[in-house]
Amino acid sequence: MNSGIESINNKVILVTGGTGSFGKQFLKTALKCYQPKKLIVFSRDELKQFDMRQEFNEERYSCLRYFIGDVRDRDRLYRAMDGVDIVIHAAALKQVPTAEYNPIEVIRTNVLGGANIIDAAIDRNVEKVIALSTDKAANPINLYGATKLCSDKLFVAANGYSGHHGTKFSVVRYGNVMGSRGSVIPFFQQMRSSGVLPITDPKMTRFWITLEQAIKFVLQCLSRMHGGEIFVPKIPSMNIVDLAKAIAPECRIEIVGIRPGEKLHETMVPEDDARNTIEYEDSYVIRSLSGEAEGFSANQNGGQPCPAGFRYSSDNNPNWLSIGELQKLVAAHD
Repeated sequence: MNSGIESINNKVILVTGGTGSFGKQFLKTALKCYQPKKLIVFSRDELKQFDMRQEFNEERYSCLRYFIGDVRDRDRLYRAMDGVDIVIHAAALKQVPTAEYNPIEVIRTNVLGGANIIDAAIDRNVEKVIALSTDKAANPINLYGATKLCSDKLFVAANGYSGHHGTKFSVVRYGNVMGSRGSVIPFFQQMRSSGVLPITDPKMTRFWITLEQAIKFVLQCLSRMHGGEIFVPKIPSMNIVDLAKAIAPECRIEIVGIRPGEKLHETMVPEDDARNTIEYEDSYVIRSLSGEAEGFSANQNGGQPCPAGFRYSSDNNPNWLSIGELQKLVAAHD
């Protein structure tokens, strides 16, 4: 499989949710390593845009543009996407408890907002759209995961009606991001002074990826995509107790039980999707059932179809992070 990274030089790129953890890291990478024609930060929070401007302002980086807007606002998206070549859709409401308590609000952002992105991208003749997803979208048990699964389905299906506009849509699905807002790491660091770390279940496992790895993978997928794929990186798993020991080995662990809407393990390629999945050295590609993503056929570019009964889950992952490796990763993101 082609492992080359998409060149975004001389491209007009719009990042929804551009003031979030992914958006900020993408901005740093794009400005440091590439020469985009224009880089548009699209988000609804004026304070976060103000804060970002203190480090990345238009005077120093002439390609930068800041757009206040919400993915719920279809008209604003149409204005923001005028002349845009690539959209990276990172905007979402993603806190699981918040989603359970405010379901319609999460649906309006994650599902209807995704539909607005699709319509605006097609009508504005955007070349490529990558939507960021989550492991919680596979076999979801909470509303956040369900809305992201619905969003994934919308973006995959959009390839079937982009018509003569030729806009291509794909999805990138990955696990917990080290260094992102809401990560368990700052919570454990905060609780360290108490001498006790609360653990939901000692058997709990999660996929783990750094922001830098996530950015690299998204850029690779922009280069690989034909439209209609869900890209899943091969990334390591970690055990929650190992993470606690890596952060605060001196602390006592208290088992508090799994919270509502939480899984013991996360899955990124469910067994039912595996029959349509191609495995590559660094990733899995889930192909659309509607016939899109035909560029990823069995045995092409070193890919192999996944065997019957295959499931890519955080508990059956052959790649695990040790306590020492977790300590190094945590130290690098302090």
